[in-house]
Amino acid sequence: MCPSPTPDLEGAPAGSPGIAALPRHPGIAAIRTLALTGPAGAGKTALAEALLLKAGAIKSAGSVEKGNTVSDHDPLERRMQHSLQTSLMHIAHDGLRIHLLDTPGAPDFIGQALPVLEAVETVAVVINAQTGLELMAQRMMDAAAGRDLTRLIIVNKIDAPGVDAQALLGQLQTAFGRECLPLNLPAARGARVQDCFFGCSGESDFGSVEAAHRALVEQVVEVDPDFVDRYLNDGDVPATELHAPLEQAFREGHLIPVCFVSARTGAGVAELLDIIEKLLPNPYEANPPQFLRREGDEAEPLFIEMDPTRHVVAHVFKVQSDPYLGKLAMLRVHQGTLRKNAQLFVGHARKPVRVAHLFMLQGKEHIEIEQALPGDLCALAKLEEIHYDAVLHDAQEDEHLHLAPVSLPTPVHGIAIQPSRHGDEQRLWEVLTRLVEEDPCLRLERGGDQEGLGPQGGETLVHGLGELHLRVLLDRLKEVYKFDVQTQPPKIAYRETISAKAEGHSRHKKQTGGAGQFGEVWLWVEPLERGAGFEFRDAVKGGTVPGQFMPAVEKGVRQALERGVVAGYPVVDLRVTVFDGKHHSVDSKEVAFIAAGRKAVIAAVREARPIVLEPIVEIEINAPEASTGDVTGDLAARRGQVLGTRSIVPGQISVEGLAPLAELSAYQNRLNAMTSGQGRYSMVLSHYEAVPPNTQAQLSAGYHLKDDE
Repeated sequence: MCPSPTPDLEGAPAGSPGIAALPRHPGIAAIRTLALTGPAGAGKTALAEALLLKAGAIKSAGSVEKGNTVSDHDPLERRMQHSLQTSLMHIAHDGLRIHLLDTPGAPDFIGQALPVLEAVETVAVVINAQTGLELMAQRMMDAAAGRDLTRLIIVNKIDAPGVDAQALLGQLQTAFGRECLPLNLPAARGARVQDCFFGCSGESDFGSVEAAHRALVEQVVEVDPDFVDRYLNDGDVPATELHAPLEQAFREGHLIPVCFVSARTGAGVAELLDIIEKLLPNPYEANPPQFLRREGDEAEPLFIEMDPTRHVVAHVFKVQSDPYLGKLAMLRVHQGTLRKNAQLFVGHARKPVRVAHLFMLQGKEHIEIEQALPGDLCALAKLEEIHYDAVLHDAQEDEHLHLAPVSLPTPVHGIAIQPSRHGDEQRLWEVLTRLVEEDPCLRLERGGDQEGLGPQGGETLVHGLGELHLRVLLDRLKEVYKFDVQTQPPKIAYRETISAKAEGHSRHKKQTGGAGQFGEVWLWVEPLERGAGFEFRDAVKGGTVPGQFMPAVEKGVRQALERGVVAGYPVVDLRVTVFDGKHHSVDSKEVAFIAAGRKAVIAAVREARPIVLEPIVEIEINAPEASTGDVTGDLAARRGQVLGTRSIVPGQISVEGLAPLAELSAYQNRLNAMTSGQGRYSMVLSHYEAVPPNTQAQLSAGYHLKDDE
């Protein structure tokens, strides 16, 4: 029997372990949080606009081309016609509050997309029906699964020419399993969609609606033996009674629903809004957030109750800065009721900050609100103490709370920046610090030059995920902060290490007429496995180096290793053990042991067969099938290794491989030439390995470090 197409599922029992027993606050049960993620060009921003229009949140839909959408409100986004930052919107519809996040799709801006996983119950991965499954979609699906979030696949542009929706559904099921089942099917060549969950009849562009409905019901009832028995005995279970097992299937990843839409024409948008409201989980029905209580090196899981009467716990998932409006922090309330004028602590801070204003965001529009419940996404402004990943709380006992972190890619592209006008170095550093605070995949560092000048004399380095990532940073510097800068070609984040054990010794002795300086250190260095980092050990016996001077020795050792020994790059993956030394009862001072430790480790590293390491990246290249030979041959010529190729959609292939980052400078230009502009690539850091001997000789040739530097 086919169920009613307009069921009322509100108030259905929740089944989430640890949550079902909580009293259900109607305001929390009315919340839905949804992040639109996926590759660039999939139409996430247009889809957000279509949902806002359908729900009555806006009077007319803007377009990316015209630069008047709600979410892409940044001037750079409008000029580039691409989302560069995560934008927060909300929909009030049929008594519900839907918090909607629109995220960037370019791989260089994945650091903007991944943190939203900490704020939502549902991750909607939007896929372009014309191009099929792309790398960014795969990454976001994997990341969402890793955090036990509900996953929803939205296939957009179903009305575009040449779309084979049936083949695409098969591709999704091959990639993510038979759990990928359609909640609707395209009909009339993508002009509309046919419901498969609440409806079980009608025509579609492919497949039987009744069969699709039956497959959904069978998949859902599998999670509950009682429903399995009913299904086997009665032949069907009405969809109106499947809310609890449906949410369980979402929590367990047993069902990954697929929805077909066209944001351009509106086909399927009303049905998608209905799905968000009636099927997607509210905060009570999803897996609970993964909080940890950390004290020292110990961390224990902690369950946070979505109880509006308890003390406040909230988490900052995004920070953005404006030269005129100051810092804006977007946060998710996890426990308690956050009210305007509340006093909150930021992490371990002992001094609270006052919430002078509490906002709901609609793109760039700030709508002041009085309070936010658990599950709500809101924003605080002009609180300089707040930073990304901060836990805000109003009880001191919560100072050790942390949300389990999202795994972010390591920034591997570097660029040296200096102000065009002398004297602006400090201001440049302050502006860059603000920009880096907005993106956890940007890293800022200040390096000293080889003449030993102070911080102002060193170069300012910014590391990002790619050329586009850094270019947008420079554009923002110029267009938003009106800052003219000069840049050097991107620098590679080389490292140094050792390949043998060796001993080092240094005696620092300085006499100036009065009290002198004396410190002597013996140590050895030994290699550790790649990626192990740095270890410092005190093996001194008999007090030849008193314990109060050992931190000074370590400080000197770290100074030398951070600066580099053979080529000027940080030395990593080694253990330094201090085993002997001498001191003087009058002349020994910290400064002497800092100098002795620095010079001793330099001497040891030079004898330990030092090698220079280069970053090796995992690269995935999407290109026309006809370009396969050119792409793989070019990668091999760049000291790369092809790991495999696979078909994405007819006529398109993906080449996966490893390559030295140093060989991929301006790679997009080369790829454009090989693929007539149709190729794309993305990369993430894989590991470090030794450079060829001739490369090490070149890198070392211009670096001269004296033992007393």
